[in-house]
Amino acid sequence: MLSKQQLIQYSDEARKNYLDHVSIDCVVFGFHNGQMKVLLMKAYEEEQWYLPGGFVLKQEPIDDAATRILQERTGLNKIFLQQFRVFGDPDRSKFHNDLYMEMLPVQENWFSGRFLSIGYYALVDFSGVAPQPDEFSELCTWRDLDDMPGLQLDHELIFKSALDALRLQLNYQPIGYNLMPKDFTMPELQKLYETILDKKLDRRNFQRRILAFGILNRADKPRKGGAHKAPYLYSFDLEKYTNALTEGFKGGW
Repeated sequence: MLSKQQLIQYSDEARKNYLDHVSIDCVVFGFHNGQMKVLLMKAYEEEQWYLPGGFVLKQEPIDDAATRILQERTGLNKIFLQQFRVFGDPDRSKFHNDLYMEMLPVQENWFSGRFLSIGYYALVDFSGVAPQPDEFSELCTWRDLDDMPGLQLDHELIFKSALDALRLQLNYQPIGYNLMPKDFTMPELQKLYETILDKKLDRRNFQRRILAFGILNRADKPRKGGAHKAPYLYSFDLEKYTNALTEGFKGGW
């Protein structure tokens, strides 16, 4: 937790630099060893976990603010971001109010006001991320989707809403380019979809449908390794993938 002097300094700088009453919270998804991961922040010396987030500079577009915040947390320059919802419950800032109220009067405390938070989810290359904590955190780290701790504020709601939005995206847009390695097998891609959807998919139906979207290129030869039926390697056709993100496709899983 910030000291009183640190809170005073942060509040003074925040009022000068940031828009009042607007924040951004991000749900960052990665995929590694067959597991979906979520990037989380842990508060100093406390078992309190949060989503990465921040505030919007006064002359900064909202999407640019989200990109900047996640660059600071992940070290990545190119991030797939999707805005999915605004969170504005009147009591959503109650935790910060209770935590810092005794340290500063309301009019001096940046966190004492009501904040509307714009939710984004991000799909990133797990291997390229270098997690960096912010000034409020001692740790920024990945947690497995099936091993999530309790989250403070309304971040549990934000996380679940992001996961719902990601699952919905699978019905009309492709997923995978930002999460999978450059070359992958069909079973590996199917595992990604099953992990996101939290259900098993029929192997033949999955392969037939994903190939029908026309967004994959198949290598000429199977993956090396000596197996009798070594799987073929696939990669995303970036031009067709990008087009599918724009135009969408019909379907559902």
